Amino acid sequence: MRHFVSALCGATLALAAPAFAEDAGATGGTEVRQPVVVELYTSQGCASCPPADEFLAELAAHEEVIALALHVDYWDYIGWEDSFAHAAFTERQKSYARAVKSRMIYTPQMIVGGLDRVEGNTPDAVVKLIGKHLAAERPVRLTLERQGDQVVIRAVAEPPLSSGVEVQLVRYLPEAMVAIERGENAGKTVTYHNIVTEWTKLGDWPGVAPLELVAPAPGAEPVVVILQEPGPAAILAAARVE
Repeated sequence: MRHFVSALCGATLALAAPAFAEDAGATGGTEVRQPVVVELYTSQGCASCPPADEFLAELAAHEEVIALALHVDYWDYIGWEDSFAHAAFTERQKSYARAVKSRMIYTPQMIVGGLDRVEGNTPDAVVKLIGKHLAAERPVRLTLERQGDQVVIRAVAEPPLSSGVEVQLVRYLPEAMVAIERGENAGKTVTYHNIVTEWTKLGDWPGVAPLELVAPAPGAEPVVVILQEPGPAAILAAARVE
């Protein structure tokens, strides 16, 4: 699996590069392409999730991807309480379902760029979607600068946005190993990656005038900022700073 995923990621992400380069040249841009956000909804209590957790670890190694694991709490009743689960992450997954008028949520489930949903562990489908999002034109340029316990967020939309976006700040734990003692995965020791510990809405940005915002970011965990259409819907820009 590991070699297959690495080869597939490399091939698909490379195919997206010429399209991006053409767009950047047409607009005079010089900065590197912005990464694509992939959200994995997972649980320590879900027997189908470890392969998806492993795949997320593969994605996390690619600079073109911001891979985020959101642990949900609706598997806790099986007999093992997920040590990383938050009810807010369950609610975010439900919000995605409501946005497309679905009554169902799944684990594992990956959401690519805030729009494309993949149920189960299907690496080839996810990687192709990442390539699609990398090749798409990005109207927003987003940069982050870490200054001590704060992060400075700057964004410009060219052309201005027709509707605003939510400014969201995410913190994550890069890696942790968990020995699972009960539930469907009893007896397994799983290494989890990019475990989301905080997902906070900082405010709304109309996307007309440039954005400059200073937000608290104490501690050593990496900082991700996401500019996302309400819904939740399309992620127009994302950036990460260690």
